Amino acid sequence: MKSKQKGMVIIMSAPSGAGKTSICDAVVKKNKNIVYSISTTTRAPRKGEKNGKEYFFVTEAKFKDEIKQKQFAEWAKVHNNYYGTSKKILESIISKGKDVLLDIDVQGAIKIKKQYKDALMIFIMTPSLKILKQRLIKRNKDTKEVINIRLKNAEKEISYIDKYDYLVINDKLNESIKQVENIINCSRLSTKRNKVIWRKK
Repeated sequence: MKSKQKGMVIIMSAPSGAGKTSICDAVVKKNKNIVYSISTTTRAPRKGEKNGKEYFFVTEAKFKDEIKQKQFAEWAKVHNNYYGTSKKILESIISKGKDVLLDIDVQGAIKIKKQYKDALMIFIMTPSLKILKQRLIKRNKDTKEVINIRLKNAEKEISYIDKYDYLVINDKLNESIKQVENIINCSRLSTKRNKVIWRKK
């Protein structure tokens, strides 16, 4: 039996503060076959960020030109800056048999799913909104006003859960990392993803 398989597109979404970034970082670090999709953005690099590592930093004019050329699998304008996922980068990664992990919001996730029907979609959430609020306060990064906005956004994002294949409740980080890895491993073995050629001797 011989199996020919392209890499998977893995989509991870979550409300701010649910622990998605920690889970994604751990999964990529522990699995050599999984790589991050690097987004393109018009925002200025922050201290320590390098072009081609955290993001591909471009001018607004160049980004809009790439939109016209339909080079993005998905894009959005957030807080006056543009963010997008390159089709070319996605295809380059999965054509080599590697899995590509996209850490994106629910709207971007749905756009990607329309183009990559077999994309694996995982939603990360805390056990409750109350716990989400506690985590946002504990990390001490945002004002009360920003936290309230994030919680309102979380309620909207939660309404998209049924669009996802799996829901992981991030109560204990290490357990959540294992659950995500198990989901990915099972998805790799799916008959829908594998084109199998049987050889009789």
